[in-house]
Amino acid sequence: MNEAFYFFITTLEHHIMTDDELLEQIKKQGLLDAPAANRLKRDTLISGEPLEATIAKQRLLDDAKVAEIKSAVLRVPYKKIDPQSIDEKLFVTVPEETARTYATIPLSLENNALIVGMLHPEDPKAQDAVKFIARQNRYNLGVYLISYGDWQDVLRRYSPYRSEIAKAVQSLNIKEGEGGRKVANLESASSAEDAPVVKIVADTLREAVQGRASDIHIEPQEKTLRVRFRIDGELKQVASLPIELAQPVVSRIKVISSLKIDETRVPQDGRFRAKILNKDIDFRVATFPTPLGEKVALRVLDPSTGLKSFDNLQFLYRNLEIVKEGLAKPYGMILITGPTGSGKTTTLYAFLQTLNNESRNIVSLEDPVEYFVAGVNQSQVRPEIGYDFAAGLREILRQDPDVVMVGEIRDAETAGLAVQAALTGHVVLSTLHTNNAAGVIPRLIDMKVEPFLLPVSLNLMISQRLVGLLCYNCKAAEPAPQNMQDVIRRTLAELPEDVRAKYPEPYKITRAKGCEICKGRGILGREAIFEVFHMTPALEDVINAGPTAQKITKEAKNQGMLTLRQDGVIKALEGLVSIEEVIRITEEE
Repeated sequence: MNEAFYFFITTLEHHIMTDDELLEQIKKQGLLDAPAANRLKRDTLISGEPLEATIAKQRLLDDAKVAEIKSAVLRVPYKKIDPQSIDEKLFVTVPEETARTYATIPLSLENNALIVGMLHPEDPKAQDAVKFIARQNRYNLGVYLISYGDWQDVLRRYSPYRSEIAKAVQSLNIKEGEGGRKVANLESASSAEDAPVVKIVADTLREAVQGRASDIHIEPQEKTLRVRFRIDGELKQVASLPIELAQPVVSRIKVISSLKIDETRVPQDGRFRAKILNKDIDFRVATFPTPLGEKVALRVLDPSTGLKSFDNLQFLYRNLEIVKEGLAKPYGMILITGPTGSGKTTTLYAFLQTLNNESRNIVSLEDPVEYFVAGVNQSQVRPEIGYDFAAGLREILRQDPDVVMVGEIRDAETAGLAVQAALTGHVVLSTLHTNNAAGVIPRLIDMKVEPFLLPVSLNLMISQRLVGLLCYNCKAAEPAPQNMQDVIRRTLAELPEDVRAKYPEPYKITRAKGCEICKGRGILGREAIFEVFHMTPALEDVINAGPTAQKITKEAKNQGMLTLRQDGVIKALEGLVSIEEVIRITEEE
């Protein structure tokens, strides 16, 4: 206990520790080399977030290591905490606003001594805030330094979604109707009656952002209104509300999305922006009529998680070399393939940010615009008024572009225009639906693109999939079972010797058992696996001689292309992803 009181018994004569000072200390400890530190500093400047937030989101270092470095410099004792062990009654003592504004959380209250955890114990304003709380309640005060991750985990407990929703529902005093489908008319409800519905929607949006959900589904069932979140690719039910709330909740979402409240017969699309947890979050809204009422799907567009820099994409070895060379070329098509939900848009945006500078005019056509990128002229297609990808691409070429991004090549007309744009000296970024990188050429030919145009217009072909990223907190390495050893050995057999040498036998794989941080799932985010195929004179000969899938695949192997499975197995050996999931996802490849 005395250790915790050390901070306030002595006067801390330190100024606030800056991000640069913390980064310098991290480098001194050998936790990051100079290039990695420079990338981290750049990403921090771009995002505008504190260094510790960027480290946590990119999972570059263990939070505890960063906190221990600060503890040694500031001479404030560090404490690793269990967020679930904190008594909820303490949240009244240190209110949520104080916890967020001053990065300070309560840890315990015993014998009239309030122990708090502080992310920035050297901050005079934070010191004044906790001293005020102690004086007001006549508590003695003790302080520990805590990590960014622990602070965030405790903040999530301040707003327990289910209990808040339950309180809001209870305040409406809803009685279950016999038919189960009668709903209150939101338009005629008083403001007092509206308040709980407004709170239900607001708490749902905040819970989705806190839980890193990519989508929210609000679905009327026979007797309930089901709320589900998609987190790391998996749908999970988070709440079940009375069916009487279906219309009021949907109407509230329509109001903030500027949609027609009285139109329930046809689907509607909209979007809105909200400030949640001090971040500007965009929500894309789509309604869909069903016999039980309107279903609403909201895409959560959080720039801090959805926008990645090129360095965060984890291209490895030959893939990295080829992509860097391809992005440096002054013209040509770069096409990304993969099924829906495989992260193609994230990769496109990362490429856009790499190419984005004041010397280039970048114009994009998207359906819809997901993230707004400063410096890029983004346009949303509207097929219902004749402004589709093909029409938009014709107009873009009159805008003197250097780089053109087309959300997707869906038809022969768009494919032909994209090829013409590449031939006339533009970099063209787009996506295509094929099973693998080698399938791009046959697909374009199926879209009536003349084969002889491809060698001079096509630059890179990239295929990708998403696999679960193992939780950094609970993952542990272990020897791979014998059958897995054989699979890994066969997969790595065709790689260059210098790459194979980095992964000696017996191979070790990593598994995550699940913990509080990952909610028992063992997965915390997703990681892309890639294969990259590029245009070469040998591939040009294959195309001119009459390309077949077999010939193109053979040429890809001759190039030494890192396949999806090889890239995935390497990332599994690096401890990033599960080897079992990699094998399952690439079974067809």
